[in-house]
Amino acid sequence: MSGDEDHERGRTPRERSADEMIEQRPLPERRKASAALDEARLRQQAIGVRLRQMFDEVVNEEVPAEFLEILRRADERGSGKS
Repeated sequence: MSGDEDHERGRTPRERSADEMIEQRPLPERRKASAALDEARLRQQAIGVRLRQMFDEVVNEEVPAEFLEILRRADERGSGKS
């Protein structure tokens, strides 16, 4: 692509340089990088799903009676009852 064509398309020298680097990279290398990105995204998605499951399990756990008793006593002390 000539400088005139780049100017007409509004591309900066930096954009041209990036395009040239991409174009020079061999096709199998690009596929490998793309596959690695896809795998990383899938791994992150699986981690996110599992974290949400764990959070939901903790949120839905029953509060132990002893803990509720401690909270009740703290509320009574805070309101001046003993």
